[in-house]
Amino acid sequence: MKSYRVVWTKPKVVKVEEWEVPEVSGRQVLVRTRLSLISPGTERAWLLHLPNTPATFPQYPGYCAVGEVLEVGEQVKQFKKGNRVAWAGRHAAHAVVNEDALLPIPPDLPDEEAVFFRLIAIALQGVRKARIELGESVVVLGAGVIGLLALQLAKLSGGFPVIAVDLSEVRLKFAHEVGVNFVLRPDEDLNARISELTEGGAHVVIEATGNPEAIPLAFKLARRMGRVILLGSTRGETKSVDFYTDVHRKGLLIVGAHDSVRPQFDSAPGFWTARDDQALALKLLSAHRIKVAPLITHKFSGMEALKAYDLLLSNDMSTLGILLDWSSVETHTA
Repeated sequence: MKSYRVVWTKPKVVKVEEWEVPEVSGRQVLVRTRLSLISPGTERAWLLHLPNTPATFPQYPGYCAVGEVLEVGEQVKQFKKGNRVAWAGRHAAHAVVNEDALLPIPPDLPDEEAVFFRLIAIALQGVRKARIELGESVVVLGAGVIGLLALQLAKLSGGFPVIAVDLSEVRLKFAHEVGVNFVLRPDEDLNARISELTEGGAHVVIEATGNPEAIPLAFKLARRMGRVILLGSTRGETKSVDFYTDVHRKGLLIVGAHDSVRPQFDSAPGFWTARDDQALALKLLSAHRIKVAPLITHKFSGMEALKAYDLLLSNDMSTLGILLDWSSVETHTA
């Protein structure tokens, strides 16, 4: 069967190509994609070939996808034709996925919300590593998609107050929509305002911008014996850290929270597998414990992926969740 998928042939060059979908066998499942979600920070960085991104092209991007089971291999036990599923999939109209990589979608959960499941899980592993206790103050630097999800998860974990910091007034409005306690811009009064709102500095600061220059600020905003969680994938380096004053003497705990640093098989306190966190993300969405609908700003046909990435590359701060709709893309057999 012929289908379509997004490919980056070189930096800044996006195409939709035809490809041959392989036959399923064993524990494999053929799924028809309904929606895929662009991960704006990571995909923009990779497409621009920023520091700390892969150097090889072509690349077949994608983070989160939802769709419907079309066919199952002879050994598949968990799914059948017609089931609605989510997976960490590429931007493509079809995919062949091992059944262990699929998650069932709750029947009452819209595709447009379910497709955020993996980005929620990425934010969640960072929030878990912060070990937030009820009543601890939390500051999140960056109100992009990951930051807005981390803010909500910090609040669910007992953080109070939960404070969003961003340069963009547009993104701070999104933070208001998802229910944070305070929103602030990083101006010259930021340290004083954070100290006032948190009674001496934040217990937890989550850096979610990916900008290396935000890391020294995160150290300054944390209180003595506070925790700084590096959730954003940092693109570049900084040399402007006063480690003695802002880290060593304050006794800060700094945690690198990349999504790849997870247990493979069994979850433990503060340290869950990707599958367990992704399954929980779908449950939280179904229970209306986390909001993602306000984060959806654009929707394109999968065949219009070039328009979606042009928008992403423009770095418009009003752009957050970009969906690619594959449901009406026609495919054909060879």
